Amino acid sequence: MRYLIVSDLHANWEALEAVLGWAKNRYEQIVCCGDLVGYGPDPNRVVEWCRKNLHAVIRGNHDRACCGLEDLEWFNPIAREASEWTMRALTEQNLHWLRTLPAGPLVVDGFLIAHGSPLDEDEYLTTLTDAANTFEYLESSLTFFGHTHLQGGFAWENGKRRKLFRPFDDQCETGVHVDPDGLYLVNPGSVGQPRDGDARAAFALFDSSTRDVELRRVPYDFDSVRRKIESAGLPVALGNRLEHGR
Repeated sequence: MRYLIVSDLHANWEALEAVLGWAKNRYEQIVCCGDLVGYGPDPNRVVEWCRKNLHAVIRGNHDRACCGLEDLEWFNPIAREASEWTMRALTEQNLHWLRTLPAGPLVVDGFLIAHGSPLDEDEYLTTLTDAANTFEYLESSLTFFGHTHLQGGFAWENGKRRKLFRPFDDQCETGVHVDPDGLYLVNPGSVGQPRDGDARAAFALFDSSTRDVELRRVPYDFDSVRRKIESAGLPVALGNRLEHGR
């Protein structure tokens, strides 16, 4: 089975559309590691697409915040303002659907999906040390996670840990082969708001028959999203940061 793995869509329809356009006919199922909404100007369009097309999905912290399940006092002022705007913008039907999303980790056809760490949906996995504290508790050799907006991840192979890297700026893809005797924590990156210095939308493809993961980037019209953000009255910084992938 071929899977399209996405995470941290953040109501960015243009970025999601670019990912789907490139990936057309390259996958059979789509799974999402959470944060469908928050920050971006198209929460209803993105959620409605997710409801119709995702094979499996879990909630992220922004999904909780934007449907009233999270205390916004823990958010910075910009994230809080965006969450409050999103809560007002979402239809009642989409709000209800977001409230029903399960917490990760979730088993999907032999692999796991999580938003943050498989041990804590709000924990950020950003370093090898973070990963080392998680590996021994994993219930599957392969886990996809999000939350950090940093494409890449971590592997434990033959007793050694290593970092998995995103494509360099002049590349579109990089690959990882999943050894059934190893452990892998793979972050597909953020579709809607990358923060690894690369403005292109990030995602992954996984072929369960070959056990190959492909980390990929595609460009999209971030300037159009910036204009939508400004027109909606969302914080201008949310649009400006898209150009820089920060």
